[in-house]
This record gives sequence, C-alpha cells and structure tokens, in this order.
Amino acid sequence: MIYIDNAATTPVSPLAAKAVSECMTSIFGNPSSLHSAGQRAAQVLFEARQTVAQCLGCTAREIYFTSGGSEADNQAIRSAAHAGKKKNKLHIISAKTEHHAVLRTLERLKTEGFDVQLLDTDENGAVTAQQVRDAITDETCLVTVMYANNEIGTVNPIADIGAVCREKGVPFHTDAVQASGHIPIDVQKDSIDMLSLSAHKFHGPKGVGVLFARKGTALESLIDGGAQERGKRAGTENIPAIVGMAQALKESCGEMDSIAAQQIAIRDRLIEGLARIPHSALNGYRQKRLPNNVSFCFEDVEGESLLMMLDEKGICASSGSACTSGSLEPSHVLLAIGRTRETAQGSLRLSLSKYNTMQEAEYIIQTVTQTVEYLRSFSPAWKDKVSGIKPYVF
Repeated sequence: MIYIDNAATTPVSPLAAKAVSECMTSIFGNPSSLHSAGQRAAQVLFEARQTVAQCLGCTAREIYFTSGGSEADNQAIRSAAHAGKKKNKLHIISAKTEHHAVLRTLERLKTEGFDVQLLDTDENGAVTAQQVRDAITDETCLVTVMYANNEIGTVNPIADIGAVCREKGVPFHTDAVQASGHIPIDVQKDSIDMLSLSAHKFHGPKGVGVLFARKGTALESLIDGGAQERGKRAGTENIPAIVGMAQALKESCGEMDSIAAQQIAIRDRLIEGLARIPHSALNGYRQKRLPNNVSFCFEDVEGESLLMMLDEKGICASSGSACTSGSLEPSHVLLAIGRTRETAQGSLRLSLSKYNTMQEAEYIIQTVTQTVEYLRSFSPAWKDKVSGIKPYVF
C-alpha cells in the first residue's frame, strides 16, 4: 500500500509512539495533584510545553494545549471577536479558502452581529498583505488567514500580513495546521498573535493540538471547570498525547530541511508527470506551496471514482479536505480559485510524508494516468469534447 494522504493524517512516528507508551505506563499521575506522582506528571507537562514553545519561537506560558486544530481555531477566533465586541469592534477579516473550522466559526459569529469579510484569493489561492491592509478599518477586531492551504498547498505571505496587522494594531491569528512541522514558523518574526496546530499532521497522535496566544491576549475558555491551562481550558490534561505531540514536533522541526528537500524532489516529479495528462491543471502555485502537497484537477473525471480505483491499485489518496469527505458539494477552495463545479469534482490531492519514495511517485504517475484515461472512456462529456462538439476547459 502507498499512503499519500498525509494532509488528512500522518502515521505516528516511532519516537512519538514510544513517548506516548512510556508516558501511559509510567507517568500516570494527575498533574494537578500535589503528591510525587502528580508532580512528576506536572514536570513532564511543563517540559512538553517548553519543547513546543521552542519550536514556535515563543515562551512556554504562551502555549495552551487543546484537542486539536479545530478547537484551537475556535478559541482563538471567538476570543478575539468577543474582546473586540467589548470595544464596539465587530469587523473580522479572513479569506474564502480557509478551513471549515475557521469558516464555520465565522458563520456563527455573524449570527451574533459580527461583520465578516472574506477576501478573494488569486488564481493560486493566496491573499496579499495589501488586500489585508485595504480591508482593515477602525472597527476591525481580528484578521485570521491560514498559513498554508490544506487542499492545494499554497503558502500565504504570513510575515507580510502579520506586519500589516501589527502596524494597524489588529490581532492576527493563523491556522497553521498544515504548515506546522513542514515549513519554518517563528511567531515573533511573523508577527503572529495567535496560532493553531494539530499533532496528527506531523506524525504525532490524534486528539491533541496547540493554541499559541501571545502574552497579553485575552483568551476566553470554551470549556468551563477546573483551572487547567491557566484557567483557559478545563479538564485533566492528556499527558501521553501532549508528550507524543511535543516529541513529534521536535523531531519534525529537527529534520525539516532534509525532509523538505526529499519531499520537494518527489513533489516536483509528481507535478511534472501528472501535468502530462491531457487537459489537467495544477491547483495552487508551482513553487510557493508546501513541500509535500500536489493537487490536480482532471477534466471530465469524477473524483470519487478516481479515488476508489486508485485504492484498488494500492494508492491511498484524497480529493481534498478529509473534513468534508462524503460531501456532494465541490471544494470551496477550488471554486474560490476559479475552477468550475464540474472540474472541481475531478480533483486529486496527493500529500507526502517522509516515508514516501521516488519509486512510489513513478507508480502513482503511471497509475493515475491510466486511470484517468480509463474513466474518460466512459464519459459522454469527454467524448463530446474529443469530437469537437464541446470545448475543453483546460
């Protein structure tokens, strides 16, 4: 089996799995307890917080552990919005290509009276700092723009956007779930006030994530109860998962340069090979994209059929975000960059991990090429285009 759906989730690294296992068996105390077992757990928790902070370029007290990226997004956005509301600032700026964890949170805030402005992107799915500058008003309480797109891999100019927000005195949040552990992130240099990440995107366990919130940020708790996470997230901390996440992030950041170089070589070969399929289109920038992301649309190919046939041939891939799997609607990201509803339905996302090889890439190119040709042979729309009755889209 070739697993190339790492944007959905990654296999847990052996070192992270070992850390989780050892913690479950030997560090079982409650970190809020005063006895030695509890204090040992508290020490391990603190060390994990320090490790994550070092990877992001912040202090340990600015790290809050969550259940994942979606919770972190919700807490960051709701906190900034409600803090703004107290100052009669109800304007929020984001982008049309954001993850649904952001977009649906913003939809809920609209029912509370907030004015949400979703910026258009260019044809590759990016927004610019100038767009953000032009959109900011005296009523803006938050800008939230993702670091890198989960479907098409486009990397936004986060440092430039952060600089504009800092200049204008507007809080800046970024969903860095797909970027963390894959490209360098420094919240200080990037002028980021809040950042979300999720462990299972960089070979950590599922069900654990991080919200970075700069010192002085007014956070509100989504979960009431005890005083854990400095009173901002009640509930006994999931020490094994947190420790596993810290290990995975440290490991990913430590080998980032070498793994990125390996992935870029494979990514570029996949793009080169799949671009040779007639009437196909790469989604996102050719270069300004995540090192492990390849996204294509194939004209007159139904994405679900393509995925099923690839699975039968040993390739585990996806058509886009795993969070919208099963939806009959085409990707909002692909529609936002100008794809038609029909071509958006024929998308394929390949997302690499450090375990993928160039040999696998060659098999994928061959198999996708053959499968697209086979599926088109049954398509009436494709036959109309081949015969000249209808024009091609790409």
